Amino acid sequence: MNQEILKRIKEKVHALPTLPGVYKMLDIYGNIIYIGKAKSLKSRVSSYFLNTVKLPKVQAMVDNVYDFEYIITLSELEALNLESNLIHKHQPFFNILLKDGKAFAYIKIDYKSKYPTATVTRKIKNDGAMYFGPYVNKISVTSLYKIINNTFKLRDCNLNLNKVASRECLNYHIKTCLAPCTRRCTEQEYRFEVDKVIRFLRGDLTEAKQILTDKMMVYAEMEMFEKAIELRENLKAIEYIDAQNVTGLNKSCDMDVFGFAENGDSAVVSVACIRGTKMVGLSNYNVIDASISSGEILTNFVTQYYMANKIVPKNVLVSVTGDELSLWLNEFAGKKINLHGGARGIYARLLKMANDNASEYLNKSIEKDKQYMLKTTGALKILQKACGLSKLPKRIEGYDISNLGGTNTVASMVVFVNGVPAKKMYRKFKIETPGQNDFRNMHDVLSRRISELKKGSDISFGAMPDLMLIDGGIIQLTFAKNALSEMGYDIDMISLAKREEEIYLISGDKVILSKDNYGLKLLQNVRDESHRFAITFQKSLRQKNALKSELEKIDLLGKSKVNALFDYFKSIDKIKEADINTLCRVDGIGKTLATNIYNYFHKD
Repeated sequence: MNQEILKRIKEKVHALPTLPGVYKMLDIYGNIIYIGKAKSLKSRVSSYFLNTVKLPKVQAMVDNVYDFEYIITLSELEALNLESNLIHKHQPFFNILLKDGKAFAYIKIDYKSKYPTATVTRKIKNDGAMYFGPYVNKISVTSLYKIINNTFKLRDCNLNLNKVASRECLNYHIKTCLAPCTRRCTEQEYRFEVDKVIRFLRGDLTEAKQILTDKMMVYAEMEMFEKAIELRENLKAIEYIDAQNVTGLNKSCDMDVFGFAENGDSAVVSVACIRGTKMVGLSNYNVIDASISSGEILTNFVTQYYMANKIVPKNVLVSVTGDELSLWLNEFAGKKINLHGGARGIYARLLKMANDNASEYLNKSIEKDKQYMLKTTGALKILQKACGLSKLPKRIEGYDISNLGGTNTVASMVVFVNGVPAKKMYRKFKIETPGQNDFRNMHDVLSRRISELKKGSDISFGAMPDLMLIDGGIIQLTFAKNALSEMGYDIDMISLAKREEEIYLISGDKVILSKDNYGLKLLQNVRDESHRFAITFQKSLRQKNALKSELEKIDLLGKSKVNALFDYFKSIDKIKEADINTLCRVDGIGKTLATNIYNYFHKD
């Protein structure tokens, strides 16, 4: 760190209060690179700038600090809560990084509805439904869903059951559905079948085994061998689930176990999910966190983990059992959560298992981690040097234009942060100007993007890019650069030509990198992703316009009312499914018009 910067920071640290709060470390460009909490702001922040030996990950963060900001809080719990929210919002580079980042799979049963279905979902909503999972690695949610369909007689359709259907579908005749659509069963009989599924998902596998065995024997006797083999595979899957049993726990025990291992430079958190004494998932996470202690890393991880996945089980087992984490879990979950420390008995064995798993994964992933760093932060450094960029391009925005014969023209903006796609930051643009002129369209799109930057109201548009990537050659790049200049902005910008894979600089020079170069591969990823995102949006817009044109064929239905229908129902399928009373809820849709719409889609 520059001595002048260090001197200025130390003077600022000297004025810090000894109160609890949250601090944000900033780099020279004003980007947040680390967020932390402290019982005493002065004590904690000053420890980063003392002339002492630090862990490599902490030293790497300190070397990038140009300034810091802080927020005083009333308590340590409030500091933890604020820290968790800020990390979740800004995703600073030197905080927790969940590298696999995929949403977990759950099985959802909306028990409040009259005839519930079992569905697979990766989105948890606060809708009062029952969610079972998460299912990670150990147990395939697809296999589990097939077992439910083959074993129990729940409907798997999306029919509106407020009205009675004219006849049953094939599932009723092959005895995989009770056909509530035609009221072949009472609500109580159907609810009894739903309860069977819930018991199965909570770990009671006995009934499912017996049902599948009986069905398999019947199919074998009928010489329907393909179906019998399918059920045999279902039985094997159930046996595998049964083998994941954790002895020593109560049958109704739902628990997440957090193991931890680090080597001073890298760290791994291992999460074991136990539901009803069954180990339903075991996943490992490489984490980056510039916290000084392992306890703080674990605390940060646990909060970020549940903010991303939402469901907190009744029991959480982790080596950190501070009051702040316990109170945070209770507040976040809205119920009493038992936080265990793994001091003895079954809890100690489970925690050791998770710690051992994290340690083994850490040893195996060191080389993999090096490759990941080469493809991400390593690639950024290559690009900065090769293209003469003014700063390390931590945030890259890629742009592309898509149209069909000059109609339905759209543009995409994709965002890569630290070399990784940040899909929540993606944005798309509709272009109303008629005709096919990609140069003019790119000029307009970037002008709109910079206008949004000035407003600062959108989390993605409000962030300053380090590098803009334009699809095309020097002409496309020149038009794009002119748009920035007219708005009074000077941001690093390059373009990438498709066939030759040559990088164009605004100076007119070309940069040619080898095909195996990580910097070129990163640019290709950004370019291809922006193209994919634009094409997808353009196709969906074209389809929606075609559907709107179809609706306009209905008597008395004009463009404004078509738009009102789409604003209310969001999709053509929901419009088709709606009854007359539901259609009447849309502004401007009276009973006569609602009847016309309903009859149009129910001609049979």
